[in-house]
Amino acid sequence: MLKNLARVFSAELEGIKAKLIEVEVDLNVGLHAFNIVGLADKALNEAKERVNSALKNSGVKPPNRENRKITVNLAPADIKKTGSQYDLAIALGYLLATKQIKEFDTRDKLFIGELALDGRLRPVSGALNIAQMASEAGFQYIVLPAQNANEAAVVKKICAIPLENLQDAIDFLEERKIIKPEVFAPLESEEILAPDFSEIKGQENAKRALIIAAAGAHNLLMVGPPGVGKSLLAQALIGVLPSLATEEAIEITKIYSAAGLSPGGLVSQRPFRSPHQTASPVAVIGGGTQPKPGEISLAHRGILFLDELPEFQRNILESLRGPLENGVVRVARAKGTLSFPAKFTLVAAMNPCPCGFYGDPEKECRCSAYDVIRYQKKISGPLLDRIDLQIKVPRVDIKELRTKKAFTPVSPDIKRKIEAVRKTQEHRFRKLPANRRITTNSEMSSRQAEEMIDFDPEGEKFLRTLDKSRLSPRGYYRLLKVARTIADLENKEMVSAEHLAEAFSYRLREEI
Repeated sequence: MLKNLARVFSAELEGIKAKLIEVEVDLNVGLHAFNIVGLADKALNEAKERVNSALKNSGVKPPNRENRKITVNLAPADIKKTGSQYDLAIALGYLLATKQIKEFDTRDKLFIGELALDGRLRPVSGALNIAQMASEAGFQYIVLPAQNANEAAVVKKICAIPLENLQDAIDFLEERKIIKPEVFAPLESEEILAPDFSEIKGQENAKRALIIAAAGAHNLLMVGPPGVGKSLLAQALIGVLPSLATEEAIEITKIYSAAGLSPGGLVSQRPFRSPHQTASPVAVIGGGTQPKPGEISLAHRGILFLDELPEFQRNILESLRGPLENGVVRVARAKGTLSFPAKFTLVAAMNPCPCGFYGDPEKECRCSAYDVIRYQKKISGPLLDRIDLQIKVPRVDIKELRTKKAFTPVSPDIKRKIEAVRKTQEHRFRKLPANRRITTNSEMSSRQAEEMIDFDPEGEKFLRTLDKSRLSPRGYYRLLKVARTIADLENKEMVSAEHLAEAFSYRLREEI
């Protein structure tokens, strides 16, 4: 290390990926000045005041009492630096450059954390993402706020050192205090407050469609008049989805951590996101001045529920087409494109017309034919083609609602069955190359669907009758994938004509 020059390491989040940043601190003779260079944003430029006060209140000489020019360079200089996670690295780099702490090996340590004015460390976003990057880059330690330590400890190949304040960091680096690395402790799993299937009276066809959707991660559209239980059905779906695998939990936690929504450890439940119709495109899709994951990424490996689907902005609905096909949302920027994971199951609900009663046997629709067509045309054909299951949810008779039955939860039984089906699918896809591994039937490509779905003679005969069905190629392959899921639910190796017929029934519509 050169005289009056110190170098430590920190990190920057770009989307959900972390990049290594070198924090260089240099001292020069001259009038007092404290400059941060390297494309720093306003929050980062304000680090000067936080570092000054934190150092003073920790009992060491702060920069504003130095009659020298202090320059902090964040490299590479062409990457925009945002946020407050550099505070700890800047403070320690300054202490090294001024020889106020003894030299230590900076090559195996990465520092993140925001400083309070009294020297306390506040949590930052993206701890898991940064810890994973640090591990891959060969770092041995990540030094960070105690509130972030359990999240970072998920990465087993790096030691997460939890700190309460700046003094702890100084004592640890000077070996005056032994701070044991954090040991990952799973968070207590929260009880899923979802309606049980047995609480929903009637709607047997809708329940069947929900089970198929959960078993194969298929997209679902429910059409029906107001108040028939579409939202209730969507909420019940989250209660029968299989438990998260560790890899899936890490994927979801990285997204939530980058968005500043980290639970302090691994996410334990599949997400259920339900943005309002007035949400902006950035809120739903992601992006912004400092790109963050949107609702469709926050729903990764879970449910994205869009109620009153036609009321969403047209550009939002059309932006869903790519993620529904590829499981990724890409946000284009002048200096490159950011990718956010978005493998979600879309569950949408809508009325058949503006008043909601078109086709209802009980209430008369007051909409004109033009109004009905115009309302339904808000959902484009390409988007509908990507929705595997399209069902009508009719009104339930009052007599059936008044029927009292003994309450026996059935969702746990359904969940066990769906977990068994998912394991069957996982076993089937193990033969695929590791870089193309998928977990559910809905993720199969058209080529994989042809190679991995076998039909019995009656099934082959049924397929030949589909030539006149007006199905698009995309619709055809989605039909096959739904039929494969229905066969899996019956524990059948071959897809039969009955499975194909049921799958086909979910794509038939006289109107939406």
